[in-house]
Amino acid sequence: MSGLKKKEDVRNMFDDISNRYDFLNHFLSFSIDFWWRRKLISLLSVKQPQNILDVATGTGDLAIALAKLNPRKITGIDISEKMLTIARDKVIRKKLNKIISFETGDAENIPFTDNSFDAVTVAFGVRNYENLLMGLKEMNRVLKQGGTMMILEFSQPQANLFSQLYRIYSERIIPFIGKLISKHKHAYQYLPESVAAFPAGKDFLEILKEAGLKNNREYSLTGGIATIYMGDK
Repeated sequence: MSGLKKKEDVRNMFDDISNRYDFLNHFLSFSIDFWWRRKLISLLSVKQPQNILDVATGTGDLAIALAKLNPRKITGIDISEKMLTIARDKVIRKKLNKIISFETGDAENIPFTDNSFDAVTVAFGVRNYENLLMGLKEMNRVLKQGGTMMILEFSQPQANLFSQLYRIYSERIIPFIGKLISKHKHAYQYLPESVAAFPAGKDFLEILKEAGLKNNREYSLTGGIATIYMGDK
C-alpha cells in the first residue's frame, strides 16, 4: 500500500468497507469461511482455554464463534472502530455481551500485561500487520506459559490447475465484485495483493519460531486457499 503508513491505510480501508464487510466475506468465499472458523475452534477445543484474546477481530465473527468453547472471557481488539461498532452490535443481539467484549487496540502494541491469556487468535489479520514479527511477538508476550496461538490466514493453492483457477478468481473476479458492492476502489484489489505477498507455509512457521513459539504446525484448508497455524508458548 502506498502513501500513508500501512497501519493507517488499513484502518481507513476497513472503516470505509465496514458496512459491507461481512456480506462480501461470506459471499466471495461461498460461506466456506464459516467452516474454516469451525475447524480452528475444533483444533483449539482440546486446550479448553478460559481467557481468549482475538486480535484484529474486525466485526467479531471469530470472537463470537469462540464462545462455543465456553470460556470465561473473550476479548477482541482491532484498530478499526467502525468494525468494532458492528462487532458490539452483533454480540448484544446474540446476548453474548457478558462473555465477549471489544476495545480498540493495535496488534503491534497490545494493551494487556504479559501472560494474560490462555489462547490468542487472529483470523485473516496477520497479513495486514505493518510489522509481522513485532505483532507475533506481542501476541506471544500476552500468552500464558503453555498457551496456544491460533492463526487463520489466506494462502495460495499449490495444485497447478486449481492454483490457476483460484488466481483468476482472486485477481479478477474478487476485485471487480468487491469494488462494485463496497464502492471502495482499492480494498478488494488489496486482498489478492496482500495474500500473494504473505510468507505462507513453512516460511510463516519459521517466523512463528523466531517470535518465540514452539511446536509450530499448519493445517491446509480447501486445497490451500486458507491455512491454520498453531504454536505454543
